[in-house]
Amino acid sequence: MPVTRPAAAVAAVIALSLAATACGGSADDDTSGARAGSDAGGSGYPVKVENCGTTQVFDKAPRRVVVMNGASVAEVSTLLALGLGDKIVANQQSYGMSEVPGRAEAIKKLPTGDVKLNDAFDIPRESMIGLRPDLVLSTTSYGFDAKNGFATRDELKNAGARTYISPQGCHDENSKLTIEDSYRLLRDMGRIFHVSDRAEKIITASRKRIADVAAKVKGKKKPKVMMLFTNMTMGSNEFSAVVAKGIYNDILDKAGAANVFENASKTSFADLSKEKVAATDVDALVVIAYQDPNPAAYAEKLFKEFPQWPAAKTNTYVTVSDSIYLSPDNDRAVEKIAKKLHPEAF
Repeated sequence: MPVTRPAAAVAAVIALSLAATACGGSADDDTSGARAGSDAGGSGYPVKVENCGTTQVFDKAPRRVVVMNGASVAEVSTLLALGLGDKIVANQQSYGMSEVPGRAEAIKKLPTGDVKLNDAFDIPRESMIGLRPDLVLSTTSYGFDAKNGFATRDELKNAGARTYISPQGCHDENSKLTIEDSYRLLRDMGRIFHVSDRAEKIITASRKRIADVAAKVKGKKKPKVMMLFTNMTMGSNEFSAVVAKGIYNDILDKAGAANVFENASKTSFADLSKEKVAATDVDALVVIAYQDPNPAAYAEKLFKEFPQWPAAKTNTYVTVSDSIYLSPDNDRAVEKIAKKLHPEAF
């Protein structure tokens, strides 16, 4: 049976879009230990970033960054991809796995600030202020909501910290996210830390890799894909963690596939009955592993439950983790899915 996640984590998962590498939006070596950005004011500062109705002004590169949980790895992975791991004094993001070699291990080595998380599974107000951050990153506005026990943006400003909410996260619903938003996050961090050249290098390489894949699958019949999280419940039905809209669909399109449940909801996720799922032809599964060490087992379970699916008859599935969300590594997801669904093109 699917596992019901805490409401806070589920809300943030919807924002997810979650994460990351050092080259081409993707690289085999992580750069978490590299030092980057100016520690003092100088060329390129001040930097002004418009973010969810606020203007954040940076007179120098942040030196004490706190990354909130948000059931994401987009923010921490973006910082690592840009070589800014040494700026992080507390990170709460982790999936325990990644499409990027060494990424999960690099995240695990980051300091956590020895924070005791609150009931919303994130950094409570008092602990946040005590960390003395000069920049706090949150996946959505949820992370700065006083009702959830968090420090507000105004409180953090008064304590000397700038704040940043990731693209499309202002209203906690990321159904309109695209790959371009991953690039926006990279660019914003590049500007804030004065490493825009690194951000642009990642973006350029990512665009090229995605364009190369898209060219190979162009004109081919698009398999009808069901994309869902493993063993997770977000609503009232048995299949309530099925992807409907968001960056996922942009990635599928570039990989030469189509989301069979795209119109099943106006928000990021569809809440589907078992009967609805059984009555739909699914050519392939894309299984998203959120804190699941064995997503392949979940795909196999579904194939036994729905043997009538074309996907079950051909055993066609792909497992992904951080590259499917808002991430500097969306190119990895595009390529991985395309190679599985269109092997003849590679």
